[in-house]
Amino acid sequence: MGLKILSEYKRRKRAKQFSTSDTYWETRYAKGGDSGTGSYGRLSEFKAEFLNAFVESNAVKTVIEFGCGDGNQLSLAKYPQYIGLDVSRTIIQAIASRFQDDETKSFFFIDTRAYVDHAGVFQADLSLSLDVVYHLVEDSIFEAYMNALFGAASRFVIVYSSNKDEQSAPHVRHREFTKWVEKNKKGWVLREMIPNRFPYDPASPHETSLADFYLFERS
Repeated sequence: MGLKILSEYKRRKRAKQFSTSDTYWETRYAKGGDSGTGSYGRLSEFKAEFLNAFVESNAVKTVIEFGCGDGNQLSLAKYPQYIGLDVSRTIIQAIASRFQDDETKSFFFIDTRAYVDHAGVFQADLSLSLDVVYHLVEDSIFEAYMNALFGAASRFVIVYSSNKDEQSAPHVRHREFTKWVEKNKKGWVLREMIPNRFPYDPASPHETSLADFYLFERS
């Protein structure tokens, strides 16, 4: 009983400390945190293997990523031209410094709630979302993010995420996002779901994941 009370206390404390999705990540990075286990080790290698092969086999010339994070995943990427966007000023400054000598990469701070790109300034063959969707706790932020993600893609959108409805932590809200795409993005078709090579195992939470790849193509 004591352990259950302690666990509930910790859960409520974390919930009280959480404010919004963007402030959570800015605070996390400002305190020296990273993008999480999904961007490291065998999970990052699996993601890079699939994405690099897809970019090459489909002659993708430009890639834009909404939620580029700390750059560890990007360090494994082989993209001809890349734009990385993130809600954390801290991490954009850090990643811009890390890749400052790489002229194929550009980085921008973004708030999708204040994002309107009718001119197509941010456009690419492929628009990426890796381990982001289930961190979009607020409905309004989720909607704005998904509209920006699909709006920036001329050919493909790839989402690496869970695809179920469940909230498991203050900063984690799993969504069955494919239903949203089907309802709101009529010009896009889900071509393929690529299962994770390392599906989630509670005995090894840092080396497995609930996320799979979802490949959308403009119809």
